[in-house]
Amino acid sequence: MLIRVGYEIEFEFQNETPMLAMLHVSPSRSLDLVEPDELEISPAIPMALYIDDFGNRCTRFVAPRGRLRLSCSALVLDSGQPDPVNLSARERPVDDLPPETLMFLLSSRYCEVDRFGEIAHDLFGDTAPGWSRVQAICDWVHEKVRFDYAGARPTKTALDVFTERVGVCRDFQHLAITLCRAMNIPARYATGYLGDIGVPPGGPMDFSAWFEVYLENRWWTFDARHNTPRIGRVLMAVGRDAADVALTTSFGQAELKKFFVVTEEESKRPTLVTGANEPLALAG
Repeated sequence: MLIRVGYEIEFEFQNETPMLAMLHVSPSRSLDLVEPDELEISPAIPMALYIDDFGNRCTRFVAPRGRLRLSCSALVLDSGQPDPVNLSARERPVDDLPPETLMFLLSSRYCEVDRFGEIAHDLFGDTAPGWSRVQAICDWVHEKVRFDYAGARPTKTALDVFTERVGVCRDFQHLAITLCRAMNIPARYATGYLGDIGVPPGGPMDFSAWFEVYLENRWWTFDARHNTPRIGRVLMAVGRDAADVALTTSFGQAELKKFFVVTEEESKRPTLVTGANEPLALAG
């Protein structure tokens, strides 16, 4: 299956403003790129690429005063298969986990693991460890939290979601990640493209969020918002939570003027739609 992915984002700047962008397909999917995944900036300005501590491909540049457009269109080869499932995947004891996974057991900006120990054990302590426990966490979050864009805000943490029971896709994932970590299961935040492939249309296209857990000897995809294996996820970045994978970060005032995202099977006509004037880290 070929999937067309891309975006068109415009900002207005009152002054020269340094920026970071995390708008590339993950290096882990680089061999699947049929067309180059290159960020285009108009008007043309110097930019520099680097790989961050989580292995994400990032771009830095200084935006000039005025209007600036970021855009990309790329073609990705995908298996067309749903997210893999392994019901027998087991948890690893903490002392047996690879060192690089240990940071994903700890509290982070939006995931207050230290405040969820008793909550998580009360809810899931009697659940069979491994895949079943993670799925039980997804089931619980999916059932208890209501999706509503009006419930989004940039400061919302896992504890806020647990209390308010409403949010957008990133909030579902933050709560599920925190509950997994509180049960000593490494969990990390993921963001990327997820179109309506194999499911009824779900509304305007946007970047999406999901999460990954470490079971057996690898990372597995879970999604507390949709709570079902999906076709055509195209990973862009992973981190401890949304703070690590903000699509754009401006070190100064930047007003979002346009926000289009497309992710469609190549045989289908792409549909570009406008998103709300909200911080891009809230997409989902």
